[in-house]
Amino acid sequence: MKQIYLHPLPVRIWHWVNAGCFFVLIVTGLQIRYRDLMQLMDFRAAVDVHNFFGFALIINFMLWLVYYLLNGKIRIYIPDLHPARLLRSMVRQARFYGYGIFRGEANPHHPSPDHKFNPMQQMAYLSLMVILLPLQIVSGLLLWDLKGFAVLIGMVGGVKAVSSVHVLLNMFFIAFLYVHIYLTTLGRSPMEHIRAMVTGFEDAEEQTSH
Repeated sequence: MKQIYLHPLPVRIWHWVNAGCFFVLIVTGLQIRYRDLMQLMDFRAAVDVHNFFGFALIINFMLWLVYYLLNGKIRIYIPDLHPARLLRSMVRQARFYGYGIFRGEANPHHPSPDHKFNPMQQMAYLSLMVILLPLQIVSGLLLWDLKGFAVLIGMVGGVKAVSSVHVLLNMFFIAFLYVHIYLTTLGRSPMEHIRAMVTGFEDAEEQTSH
């Protein structure tokens, strides 16, 4: 085994700030939506906290985008554009998650600083960061200032449509967190990947040539 520096410090800071924002936004969003069922805080406080962490998430997202664009590392999120190769690699990875891991087989993906994610992760994270998160940010901004964005809200179907998109995406992010946390436990030990996101270093098998 050898240790590789897989997660630079800016990425680790972004990740944990993002995780904290996600958690607070989900909790306060549920409090706002179901104020008769949840009594964690009063409605006004929930709205204020939700708005604060919403803008923190936006700033964090922009920092992530600038960082990855400037250093060229954005390519780690781009899957193989050859359809046949992409399909084969995704099937191989899906087979590992659904079958091979329970038989002690080796993960077909070997992460490196320039190839961190397997093809299934690339597709998921690309969709999340390029489509779903920006859509959630836009819908949140529209709901933040109903009067100021009244024209735009009307153009996309009204407050109910915007609110429905925001809530449905929230449900998706909750489901994503469950899957994400589960997948972090699939290393050689349950804490291996989580520890790597704290230290930056992850164990990897030595690649030998014959």
